[in-house]
Amino acid sequence: TENRGHTTWPRVTLRVATPHGVGRNPPAPSSRPDPMDAVAPFADPLAQSIPARFEQEVARGAERLAVKTRHHTMSYGALNRAANRVAHAILAERGRGEEPVALLLESGAPMIAAILGALKAGKIYVPLDPSMPRARTGFILEDSEASLIVTNGRNRAMAAALAAGRRPLIDIDALAARLCTESPDLPIASSAPAWILYTSGSTGQPKGVVQTHENVLHFVMIYAQGLGLCPSDRLTLLFSCAVNAGAHDIFTALLTGASLHPLDVKQEGVAGLADWLDAHAITVYTSVPTVFRHFLDTLSGEARFPHLRAIKLVGEPTSRRDVERYRRHFAPGCVLINRLGSTETGTIRWYFMTKDTAIDGSLVPVGSAVPDNEVLLLDERGGEVVPGEVGEIAVRSRYLAAGYWRRPDLTQAAFSAQEGGARLFRTGDLGRLLPDGCLLCLGRKDGQVKIRGHRIEVAEVELALLRLPTIKEAVVAAREAQPRDTRLVAYLAPAVAPAPSVTLLRRQLAEILPAYMIPSDFVVLDALPKAPNGKVDRRAMPAPPPNRPALDTPFVAPRTPLEQELAEIWAEVLGLDRVGADDDFLDLGGHSLLAAQITSRVLDRFHVDLPMAAVFEAPTVAGLAVTILGHRVAGAGLADLDRS
Repeated sequence: TENRGHTTWPRVTLRVATPHGVGRNPPAPSSRPDPMDAVAPFADPLAQSIPARFEQEVARGAERLAVKTRHHTMSYGALNRAANRVAHAILAERGRGEEPVALLLESGAPMIAAILGALKAGKIYVPLDPSMPRARTGFILEDSEASLIVTNGRNRAMAAALAAGRRPLIDIDALAARLCTESPDLPIASSAPAWILYTSGSTGQPKGVVQTHENVLHFVMIYAQGLGLCPSDRLTLLFSCAVNAGAHDIFTALLTGASLHPLDVKQEGVAGLADWLDAHAITVYTSVPTVFRHFLDTLSGEARFPHLRAIKLVGEPTSRRDVERYRRHFAPGCVLINRLGSTETGTIRWYFMTKDTAIDGSLVPVGSAVPDNEVLLLDERGGEVVPGEVGEIAVRSRYLAAGYWRRPDLTQAAFSAQEGGARLFRTGDLGRLLPDGCLLCLGRKDGQVKIRGHRIEVAEVELALLRLPTIKEAVVAAREAQPRDTRLVAYLAPAVAPAPSVTLLRRQLAEILPAYMIPSDFVVLDALPKAPNGKVDRRAMPAPPPNRPALDTPFVAPRTPLEQELAEIWAEVLGLDRVGADDDFLDLGGHSLLAAQITSRVLDRFHVDLPMAAVFEAPTVAGLAVTILGHRVAGAGLADLDRS
């Protein structure tokens, strides 16, 4: 499609799914007559740095809204000045020169200013998520060889402990007002590295993916054309800034003059997401399908979001039911986009759907090609498969990641040189081309899985378990516990008797793994099943029973009718046969999206609107019952229920 306004990016031809297959040209977005509504032109779109492109947008409209959160509202001019202060502070500490700089801040306006500041100083930014375990954050800091840590007052103590006196700190909350707010205006090559983002690694430690300024601008150009972006658009940021999708959302908004609206769904939950989308008049929504599904679970009736014109789902397979629910809840002009991509490649393919798009199978295609990324399906020997057969999805492009930081072995294994300056990357995903040219993604060929949008190497989780002295053997697999609910399951053969409790295992893993990598279920076996060749037979692993796990806390039956009803809600959401009044939510396999389901059901049943954080602040049935009784209840009968 063309941008609303003058077309200033190189032309991109897209295809949209129709009732009769896939035809060219998605419906053109509505026209916006304001001349400032066109994306700013590039003299040479990719021969720029990220800061140069951002400053181009600042020059076009310094007073336009750039970032809006619960705590910050920043115009392009204000964000630019904040970023320049950070850049000058970094340069004063480290001087010029390309090197990694770690950023330890929550996702939000200060983190975004720090990202831009690090890039303006000519550095490579390495985002650190404060919610991650200290061991993992420490590994990333050491592996990246970051020369300093940029942080804020809230995270200064953590940053100081990580730095251990060996790295300087910059506290952006304490930056002197006298610091220059003018751009450093450093020459930055478009081929220079921009970021190092760490993903799960099969060796037991995360690996850093290096991306360049040129590639980021290429990604943004694809999105600007494909989504018809313009300065009056308002984009969500529901991801951490430390993951690939979050970085894409940031630059897609700020390098096209649009506004960015971060929301921490892990803290805020999805119960209020509908009101938030309307209040901010969001036009482009992006999340993993799991978050989208939990959001849809909070909607009732024929909900409509009049400003929303595009929903982009990334990171996980999209199902036919997701499409059916999209048709029911969103306005006629809103399109649904299923995207396939990775940290190493950016967007590989995407599939545009309207309300009339027919989905024949259970899987939604990932669609047609994007410019400059050629998709090949390869057999085990590296040759292309016959059309219609399954092969490994590989991408040939000039715009692939530079490689893995300090891991030439992994880089050489995954990337290979091609003619004309392009390279080939083997994704590890299996795919098959449909007769109309659309691609179906059929899952992984290796030990990598996607859980709630996070890419996880099960080998990393297995190695973490095998480091525990109480575990002799461990296998980790992804299983669908309930429809559309994929969970990690750990199968363990203990080295001691009795076997360690699930409570203890979770506590030990939480010290070294992020929460999304900790298995939801632990199945203890006398020995793991073996195939005839002596190897562990992963296909013979039993389904996890619905039994309440073995916890340190003894089972205590609910003591009041309110506790009984809450225990039944928890058991249904968690997929367990029973839940005790004093059982801890996290020990039972709970996570933020399941907590959102619980608060939604509490609202429906008891008319008490709890924040999602209430489940973590009072993480037992008994504790949540006290919290509910402490709130005013709309309607009668709850007090009588609890006394009965």
